[in-house]
Amino acid sequence: MHVIGARWIARLGGLMALVGLSLLPAMSQAASEEDPWESFNRPIFRFNDTVDTYALKPIAQGYRAVTPQFLEDGVHNVFGNIGDVGNLANNLLQGKLHNAGVDTGRLIFNTTFGVLGFFDVAKHMGLRKNDEDFGQTLGVWGLNSGPYLVIPLLGPSTVRDATGRVPDSFLTLYPYMDHVPTRNVTRGVQVVDTRANLLQAERLVSGDKYIFIRNAYLQSREFKVKDGQVEDDF
Repeated sequence: MHVIGARWIARLGGLMALVGLSLLPAMSQAASEEDPWESFNRPIFRFNDTVDTYALKPIAQGYRAVTPQFLEDGVHNVFGNIGDVGNLANNLLQGKLHNAGVDTGRLIFNTTFGVLGFFDVAKHMGLRKNDEDFGQTLGVWGLNSGPYLVIPLLGPSTVRDATGRVPDSFLTLYPYMDHVPTRNVTRGVQVVDTRANLLQAERLVSGDKYIFIRNAYLQSREFKVKDGQVEDDF
């Protein structure tokens, strides 16, 4: 199943909260300079967007319509708890020991008192969720992002972030689930849950969707790699 909603819209939503829509138009030229493969990326983007429009989005809308809010929140929290494993590993690799300690606390409290993460009890204890991946780790280590890249069924990325997907994949449950039907259903539920939680964020998209998403993704990644310490060009 396609993972566009889980990737590009999630990062788009994070960006909106961090930097605001007012930054995006002024970023068009700079982003274009980082997109030498646009002639390849645009057809892939159109394919991904079509799959999302006619398959994933309707399923996500149906999921939200029939799923009680407490259950939807609980499912989202369970996948978030699993994601804290990757946050912990990448915070350690980046030398962020305090954040790694927070990730450890979140995993312990949510897995035990939170019933395998169904309830995010750590949040109410002041343990803020982090958002780290190996693409960010490579950026912290000084590796340039490389050209912008749209991956079939996975959405926006860069050469660096695409490489980072490989080690990140081993920090999820899926490589260790031998029962294929269970693995596929679990992956599908995660994608649909993520897409459902981001239905409102896509309403912020305007103009040329390809450029909007590209700019949002690149700015969001820079923000995350630099932990918000980005230069203001205005």
